[in-house]
Amino acid sequence: MVESEQGLYCPEGGFHLDPLLPVERAVLTHAHGDHARAGSASYLCTPETAALLRRRLEGARVETLRYGERRTIGGVTLSLHPAGHMLGSAQARIEGHSGIWVLSGDYKREPDPTCAAFEPLRCDVFITEATYALPLFRWDEPTSVAREIVAWWQGNAKKTSILFCYALGKAQRLLAEIARIDDRPVWVHGMVEPFAQVYREQGVRLAETRHVGDERGLLGELVLAPITARGTPWMKRFRSFEQAFASGLLRIRGTRRRRGFDRGFVLSDHADWPGLLRTIRETGAERVYAMHGHREALVRYLRELAAIEAAPIGVAQPADPEGD
Repeated sequence: MVESEQGLYCPEGGFHLDPLLPVERAVLTHAHGDHARAGSASYLCTPETAALLRRRLEGARVETLRYGERRTIGGVTLSLHPAGHMLGSAQARIEGHSGIWVLSGDYKREPDPTCAAFEPLRCDVFITEATYALPLFRWDEPTSVAREIVAWWQGNAKKTSILFCYALGKAQRLLAEIARIDDRPVWVHGMVEPFAQVYREQGVRLAETRHVGDERGLLGELVLAPITARGTPWMKRFRSFEQAFASGLLRIRGTRRRRGFDRGFVLSDHADWPGLLRTIRETGAERVYAMHGHREALVRYLRELAAIEAAPIGVAQPADPEGD
């Protein structure tokens, strides 16, 4: 694997992985916009990611590869394996003359009712994400976070409870967790509903949703919306409300107060610090590359305290504006 202007490139296979710019052949780890960008001639991903991609990139040429299925491309054998990040998310395992490489993509180790659980893979070289690679990032049990959200909603009988979250992945995970403990419908922003439909088509059970559309007020109701809707004219339809945010960023003390949210719920779809270290250990990799987020901190820890050959790789991307 080498770095190129377009992003990570596999010369033996002739394909890029989650490319930054349009390429001839893109292998995708998942459907989020910072990994699956428009303009490439063709895409290869899991069938579930393809279903989401067709919603996001209309007209894109998409090939699919099921979890565990092996395909020879040029001089390498490629297979995709569950990453536990969101529906269809995958790690890319590449076997060739330079050994076995695994690109994790975004991943987490906590249970998620909307996707297959992360599959540990043995490899020679592991390329891991490092979005939350600091010791302070440790996640609570997801079901307990969902109960906190429902309790907050129930406590706002005379207000609208607006919960901001990522419209693809996080919103559907919340709908699935809420469906386990409450049977009331949840109102959603227009950016959330199309992806919720894809999840249902893939067999994922979600809470009943109702599109906010032209509705006003919605006192006593829970509304899921992307953070990009905050502070826009769309908010004027709610007369009395509380605002909350669901993100791993809320683990940093003072984030909720500084950003002006009434409540904050620590829930991330990325690996926390113990999850990152556990995963790296389980791969048995002799060499580790870290990308995104706090990659320098992870590299320093691996070199100095774990005696693992490590280095940063790829472009250091800014924090996701929607907070993962």
